[in-house]
Amino acid sequence: MKYYWRIVFVSAIGILPIGSIQANVGGKQSGEPQATRQGVQRLAQTGGSATVKKSVKSPDENFKWAIKPEDQPAVPSGPSPYLYSDREYDWWEQPAAKAAAAQNPASYHRRSNSYATNPDSDPPRYVRRLSEIGVDAFKDVTWLEIGFEHRTRYEMRHNDIRHVEGGFDNPFFLRNRAYFGIKEILDPLRFAVEFQDSRVYNHKFASTDQERNSYDLINAYGELYFKKALGEDDRGQNRPLRFRVGRMAYEVLDRRFIGRNEWRNTTNSFEGFRLNLGQQNNPWEVELFGMQPVKRLQTRFDEANEHLWVFGAIGHWRKWSDIITLQPYYMGQKQTADPNGFTATNRLDREIHMPSLRGYGKIGNLLDYDLNFSYQFGTNGTQRHDAYGFTTEVGRSFDYAWKPRLSTFYGYATGDRDPNDNVNNRFDRFFGFARPWSADHYVVYENIKSPKIRFDLQPTQKFGIEAGYTWFWLASSTDRLFDTFDGNISVVRDPGFNRDTTGRSGDSVGGAFEGRIRYQLTPRINTVVGYTHFTAGDFVKNRIAAHPDHIAQRSGNTDFLYVEVLISAF
Repeated sequence: MKYYWRIVFVSAIGILPIGSIQANVGGKQSGEPQATRQGVQRLAQTGGSATVKKSVKSPDENFKWAIKPEDQPAVPSGPSPYLYSDREYDWWEQPAAKAAAAQNPASYHRRSNSYATNPDSDPPRYVRRLSEIGVDAFKDVTWLEIGFEHRTRYEMRHNDIRHVEGGFDNPFFLRNRAYFGIKEILDPLRFAVEFQDSRVYNHKFASTDQERNSYDLINAYGELYFKKALGEDDRGQNRPLRFRVGRMAYEVLDRRFIGRNEWRNTTNSFEGFRLNLGQQNNPWEVELFGMQPVKRLQTRFDEANEHLWVFGAIGHWRKWSDIITLQPYYMGQKQTADPNGFTATNRLDREIHMPSLRGYGKIGNLLDYDLNFSYQFGTNGTQRHDAYGFTTEVGRSFDYAWKPRLSTFYGYATGDRDPNDNVNNRFDRFFGFARPWSADHYVVYENIKSPKIRFDLQPTQKFGIEAGYTWFWLASSTDRLFDTFDGNISVVRDPGFNRDTTGRSGDSVGGAFEGRIRYQLTPRINTVVGYTHFTAGDFVKNRIAAHPDHIAQRSGNTDFLYVEVLISAF
């Protein structure tokens, strides 16, 4: 990956003559994805882009599904406020995003209403154009994007089953981010840098790369952006071509396989390339990528994992998005054995291929849904890899003042059925998020059967409440429960306490009540208080009883309380 920076530089030199012909330095690129979040004020003032006006006489006349003008929410003035969303709970949509959607009825894009499945914006939510920060001297500087964000979270964990040691743990997590990006003025050349510093204090256990990663870059890339390379769609929106090279932290699809992992104190990042044909507002879009995951080195500058590549192709079909958005996709991993790898998996040659299909949408005003199925095949060392997983969610939002929503979810991922049959059936979650499966991080997208019921309320624009209950079973009682009893912790060799290859410990993991309250103190300060109580099932209880000399003897029940404050500069 050390050659990527040279590639960016050479590409910039070679493309500048083209840029001098094509660039529209002061132009509004209303077809960009950022328009749905950052261009609200600009759209309100101009009435939408000129390209949209060419084909849209009125929402009712051309697009019967569009929001009527009298039903459109007011566009906020001043710096764009947002209600805090850590993307695992993105049902609480940003008011600015809602207003932008109303101002752009030509867009084919529809957000999923399912829990935690909408990727973060690009650039991230805390970033603003300099013209939007409320300083008159910068009102015309639309080509520079900046952002600063700080997050503090206190956690109280009691008898955390991720560790063999019980008792109380009271850590403080601190995370700081800064973003700087340039676009439009040098088109087609663009670039961005995002800095992050993650630390933990008062932690009872040795810190891992999930908690600590000081002074590092999670984004550092160059991009070639051709606004009209593929012409326009049937609603007059640009079809751009975008090629990005360097270090990237981003999310795709429903974030179950590639996600920034926003809840965690550290962030997933990759080094490689992305090629996008089309954009979010078009009826179709294609994304191709090839990347190496970045190893988070707690006290040194991060570096790419030279032993592993992840690659894929993602399609988006939005022509029927009022009913269904279809996302056929393929992802793969190819790993060469690392003799110095920390885990047993790192020390294997592996190759996994995963064709998949996702569909989400609405059934009138009655129900919304989100379905995904993935099949995996390949090799895992000397074993054949054969696994699958699926998720399904159905929800109903009720038309009352407090915006109640009721949803049900079921997720399934295969586990290894027989440790001696030379076939690995454990589903691989690639680099997806973990928290929505289990708020306390006991369960991830592997070897699991998990139904869930949730209820959400939003009494005011600044105040949100959510609660749910989840049941957990192992899909295979002979396979592991991922991150429990020091299994898969990057500073501890896995002692194997999280698996019973005989299956005698049972398959009942337990159940968990989850609840949290969020309140926006100011447009730039957001607070969250959450609590989870986990009730252990037979598997957890039996694994504790089976290792009395190592695992602190306890019932297996746990409590998790946290308080979080997030502050954005703009």
